[in-house]
Amino acid sequence: MTQLINDTGFLTEDPAQWIPSDHIIDLTSDTDPAKLSDLLHGMELVRVDFPSFADGRGFTLARLIRQHGFQGHLRARGHVIADQYAMARRSGFDDVEIDDVLAARQPEAQWLARANWQDHDYQSRLRGLAA
Repeated sequence: MTQLINDTGFLTEDPAQWIPSDHIIDLTSDTDPAKLSDLLHGMELVRVDFPSFADGRGFTLARLIRQHGFQGHLRARGHVIADQYAMARRSGFDDVEIDDVLAARQPEAQWLARANWQDHDYQSRLRGLAA
């Protein structure tokens, strides 16, 4: 089983559950950015795989997906840890999907502690100091 997480904590229902399967695509972290336009056409849910918490390519891919104009649901799936939640949201992800083992090691309180990701934007604070 898996656990979905967004800014409100652990979810009991998938917000994308009604999306038809032919409008869902799973992308690996090494997806060629040059192929995004073709891959995203007609999709409503894009899930980006994180094979390891140390592999940050999924964050870059999410940013590129949003820059391509994707307005649908974008989900990080796999080995994302609570400490990476703010980065996931800033990159464009709507939510995170992890397995139950990781959810047991990192309970909801750890994710909620990072749910205020907009308030703790290091780069924005630096830009404000430079002005």
